[in-house]
Amino acid sequence: MTIAPELAADTHTGAGLSVPFAVTGTGVHLPPTVVTNHDLTRTLDTTDEWIVARTGIRERRRLAPDLATSDMCLAAARPALRAAGLRAADLDAVIVATYTYDHPLPSTSLIVKDALGATRAMALDVTQAACASGVQALLLAAHLLQNPSIGNVLVLAADCASRVTRPGDRTTGVFFGDAAAAAVLTRNDTHGAGLLSYDLGSRLSYQVQIPAGGSRLPTSADTLAAGGHYLTMDGRAVWETATTRLPQSITLAARRAGLDPSGIDHYFLHQANINILGETLKALDVPAERAPITLDKLGNTGAAGMFTALHDAVTHGRLKPGDTYVMSAIGAGFHWGTLCLRHS
Repeated sequence: MTIAPELAADTHTGAGLSVPFAVTGTGVHLPPTVVTNHDLTRTLDTTDEWIVARTGIRERRRLAPDLATSDMCLAAARPALRAAGLRAADLDAVIVATYTYDHPLPSTSLIVKDALGATRAMALDVTQAACASGVQALLLAAHLLQNPSIGNVLVLAADCASRVTRPGDRTTGVFFGDAAAAAVLTRNDTHGAGLLSYDLGSRLSYQVQIPAGGSRLPTSADTLAAGGHYLTMDGRAVWETATTRLPQSITLAARRAGLDPSGIDHYFLHQANINILGETLKALDVPAERAPITLDKLGNTGAAGMFTALHDAVTHGRLKPGDTYVMSAIGAGFHWGTLCLRHS
C-alpha cells in the first residue's frame, strides 16, 4: 500500500520495546439485555435490512439503568485475572479506556481499583480518544512493563454508548452497544514477544463529538434543551477517514516491525462497521478469516471492540505462541492507532 506523504505526516510510528510481555488473560462482560434490529424499528425510522446492509449489525447489548461503566469493567476484570492466574493484589497498574466514565470525578480506574482490591496498583484513565483509547491504553501498558518494578497490568476497555445516544437518532442509534473487555499483560522472558512496533495518528475534527458538558459549554438548561450532551456523528466522514487511516496505520506499523500486512497471523480490529472492516482488509490484501467479527452480535462497543475480537480468538484457542497480531482502531477526534505484537 502506498502511503501519501500528507497522510504519513499525521502519524508517529515507533519501534518495539526490549522487555517482552504476554497477554496472559482476557475477559468480556456483555449486559444481558439484547436489543435486536427489529426492536429498533419500533422507535427509529429504519429496517433490519437497512441496518444489516450498511453496518453488519444484527443486535447489540444495553446496560441496566442502575449500573455504570465501572460495573462492566469489574465483571470483565475478574475472569481475566482468573485466566492469568493472578489476584487483584498482584496488579501494578489498572488502566481504564472509556469515553463514558462513571463521573467526571473521581476517575473510573480508581473506582475499579478499589472494588477489585488492587491496593498497590496505579490507577490510570485513558479517555476522549473514544474507540481508539484502547490502543493508547495498551501502548501505555506496554511501556509501563519496561520498568522492572512493573510486572502485571490490567487494561480495561469499556463503553456505555447507550447513555450518550440521542433517542430517535437513527445515525447513532443503530450502531452502538454496551460492553466491557479486559486484558492482563504480564512481563516474561520470551525473547521477541510483546510489542514489535506501533503507529499512532491524530487530526482534529468535530465530525464525531459530544459538544456540551466541558469547560467550553458547561452543563446548563440550554445545553440540556439543545441535546448537547448526546453524541453526534457524520457517517460519511467516519467512513472516509476510517477506510483511509486504518490500512495506512496498519501498514506503517507492520513495516516498522519488518513485516508485510499480508503475513500477519491475526487482526483484532475496531468493531465499528462490517463494511469498514471489509475495505480495510481488502486494502491490505488480508483474508477475512484472520479478523474475528463480534460486531454482528454486539454492535460498535467503542474501546471494547478490538478486545472482544482478541477474547474471541483466545477463548477458541486460535492465538498460538509465536503468532503475530495487530490491534488497530480509530475514534473521535480523530485519533487512530495500531499495535503490532507477537504472542508468547
